[in-house]
Amino acid sequence: MKKFQLALTMLAALASPVWAASQTVTLSLPTMDCPVCPITVKKALTKVPGVSDAKVNFDKREATVVFDNARTNVDALARATKDAGYPSTLARTTQ
Repeated sequence: MKKFQLALTMLAALASPVWAASQTVTLSLPTMDCPVCPITVKKALTKVPGVSDAKVNFDKREATVVFDNARTNVDALARATKDAGYPSTLARTTQ
């Protein structure tokens, strides 16, 4: 029975990446008003489970986020920035 459970666990681990996909989005953050704001925004975004990278550009008032769409979504990213004091909206999605 233990071998069967181990086989199922291994199969699930191997099959999971098939459903998960890396996605990149750019969020608009119009309320960032100082050069230190991107630090707070990046910290908030990278704490979201599934986020693998976040780059925040103060001059453009944008954040580009790479995440596993099986673990999180744009709503969770927007909630994280809002909770950090910087409401955001989806500017664009990159394939």
